Amino acid sequence: MKNLSFTIFKNEKFIDLTLVQFGTEQCAPGHSFGPAARNHYLFHYISSGKGKLWARNSQGDDDIYNLTAGQGFLIFPNQITTYIADEKNPWTYSWLEFDGRIAKEALELAGFSIDQPVYNSRDKAQCSRMHNEMEFIVDNSMETSFTLIGHLYLFLDAFIRSSRSTLTVKKQTLHDFYLKEAMNFIEINYQKNISVSDIADICGINRSYFGKLFHDYMGMTPQEFLLQYRMSKASKLLLMSDKSVEQIGKEVGYENQFHFSRAFKSVYGMSPLKWLKQNQTETQNPLDKLDDLEDDASWL
Repeated sequence: MKNLSFTIFKNEKFIDLTLVQFGTEQCAPGHSFGPAARNHYLFHYISSGKGKLWARNSQGDDDIYNLTAGQGFLIFPNQITTYIADEKNPWTYSWLEFDGRIAKEALELAGFSIDQPVYNSRDKAQCSRMHNEMEFIVDNSMETSFTLIGHLYLFLDAFIRSSRSTLTVKKQTLHDFYLKEAMNFIEINYQKNISVSDIADICGINRSYFGKLFHDYMGMTPQEFLLQYRMSKASKLLLMSDKSVEQIGKEVGYENQFHFSRAFKSVYGMSPLKWLKQNQTETQNPLDKLDDLEDDASWL
C-alpha cells in the first residue's frame, strides 16, 4: 500500500449524492490533523492500527474516542475535530468525503449524529462489503463519474446495513401509507397544475387532516414540499440541459416564466440564471487546483 493516495472528485453536479474527495493513508506515528472543520461529510474506516479522535459535540464540548482497526469515524459539516495516529501502532485508514440531498437522512438512518460519530460493525459480511466499496472507489479513480457514484451508493447501503447504531425501521402504519401515496402522486404529477386537495383526494382523506398529517411528518406543509420538489427538479434541468428558463418553468408546472422565477428565488434566494451562473462547473487551472489542495488538507 502507498503511504498516501488521494483523489479530488471532478464535480459533475450530482445532487442527490456526490463525492468530494477520497483516499487512503498509512499514517506515520503521531500524525495528526486539526483542529479543523469540514464543509461536507467525511468518513474514515480504520483497516489497521489505532489512534484517537477529538470531536466537538452538540453541547460545544470535545468528546474523546480511542479507535482501533475495524472501527471508523464520521465527521459532520462544520464540526470541529482533531485526530491523531498512535505513536506505537499508527493507523491506516481509507476515507470518503461526500454530500448530497440524501446524505443526512441516510446517515441518520445508520444511527449517526454529531454526538455519535463512531462506526462499529454489527455484521462482518456487510462491513467487509462496505470496505470493499471504499477500496474500489479509491483504487479506480479513473473510472467514469457515474461508476464512482454508483459505488458510493453501494458503500452507503453497506454502511447502513453494517452499522451497530442503525435505527430500527418502524412497522408501516396507515399514516405511512397515506404519505407514500402522496409522494408517489407528487413525483408523477408535479409537472401539472396540482393542488393539495388533489393530493388529499388521491389518499382518500380530508384536505385539512392530510395537511396536518403531512406537516407533522415532514416538518413542512404540502405546498412547501411541492414547491421545493419542483425547484429541485428545475435546478437539475438548469445544470443538465440547454433548455431555456421558460421551458424549464413549464416542465415543472409553471406556464408563466415570471411566476417560475419568483418561486425559484423563494427557494434559492436568487433568479434561475444567477443561480446557474454560480453553480456551473468552471474550467480550473492548475494553480487553482493547488490552492484547493492547500485549503483542503484532509489528505495530509
